[in-house]
Amino acid sequence: MTLQMCEDAAMAAIALQAAHRQPRQRPVAEVKPLDPDVLSAAIPAFFIGRNTAGLWVAREARGRIGGLFLFKRSAVDFANRQSAPARCALVFPTETFELDLENRGNPLISLAAQARRLVARLAAR
Repeated sequence: MTLQMCEDAAMAAIALQAAHRQPRQRPVAEVKPLDPDVLSAAIPAFFIGRNTAGLWVAREARGRIGGLFLFKRSAVDFANRQSAPARCALVFPTETFELDLENRGNPLISLAAQARRLVARLAAR
């Protein structure tokens, strides 16, 4: 079984579980820019964390690019690829946060979100 097949199966499972799960009362953080003294033009910074659906979010600190992922490792790899050839600083907020940019990560995530909303609507009937 390939990694892609595992990700696809896991996304389908997340979509089904989300329809039956009670929403968490965890706070959703607003991604705020880092202090200019901390942020460097030479070393890009990425926020890596989870959103309210439990997916991993990778978002560049200046808001230039971001993506949604099933696995933490995929989010970290995305951040490292976007900052290549240099490495990047990773910030792991404790609160959940949402991607407020176009998803440049796993393209199937948006399909899983649509499926989750459909299943939730059908379950509510």
